[in-house]
Amino acid sequence: MPQTTELVTTLKKLLKRHNKTYVDVADCLQLSEASVKRLFSEQNLSLQRLDAICGLLEMEISDLVREMHSEHAKPISEISYAQEKEIADDLQLMMVTVCVLNRWGLPDITTYYNFSESQVIRYLAHLDRLRIIELQPGNRIKLLVAPNFKWRDDGPIMQLFRAKIETEYFRTTFTKDSEKLIVLNGMLSDASNALFQRKMAQLAKDFDTLSKDDASLPIGERKGSTVLVAIRDWDYERLFGNQRKPQGNGQ
Repeated sequence: MPQTTELVTTLKKLLKRHNKTYVDVADCLQLSEASVKRLFSEQNLSLQRLDAICGLLEMEISDLVREMHSEHAKPISEISYAQEKEIADDLQLMMVTVCVLNRWGLPDITTYYNFSESQVIRYLAHLDRLRIIELQPGNRIKLLVAPNFKWRDDGPIMQLFRAKIETEYFRTTFTKDSEKLIVLNGMLSDASNALFQRKMAQLAKDFDTLSKDDASLPIGERKGSTVLVAIRDWDYERLFGNQRKPQGNGQ
């Protein structure tokens, strides 16, 4: 698709997103509605008119081009170690990041946490630079991460979790209606272990789907929920400190 076509298509989407009609554009350009429809149909928008329409949307032409490119950008499933460290080193940035990944908007964050609007915008701009979000006109937030986005297995965020959060996470009896802890122990073949891990990955996808489905609900109807699912080689002798007897002939 030629870039002009992409640009006009993106502009139409933005007009719809901002609840602007061809009548609004006509008033802005001091043209008739029919003339505006013809300009869009023929994709014949001068830079001056394009700049005026962008002004109607409270954005720059550069914002429009950026929006066009972002629509074709591949969502990221993981960020670099250095990027994670930037987040992990600033707990307030970490909090805003978690809120954003849970599809909170700027008003939600300032309403429920002791942040000023300028503070949140500064953190959102940081996340924009990390390409986790795109900070759009009006301080709207567009997530750029893929549905399977995750923190690095042994990266700074997981290290932070183990160092600061893990103890607090388990400081409960898991008896509330909103809590559940299942501890399983058994012996699995490598094939069964791999199959179970695939089921764990599917469970993570289901969780993300439910989170997206609930994103339109008011914040007061949603509760922060953290799921910790794990599987590893582990035997009870690790708990009790016993060692297995050597296996061999004569046993």
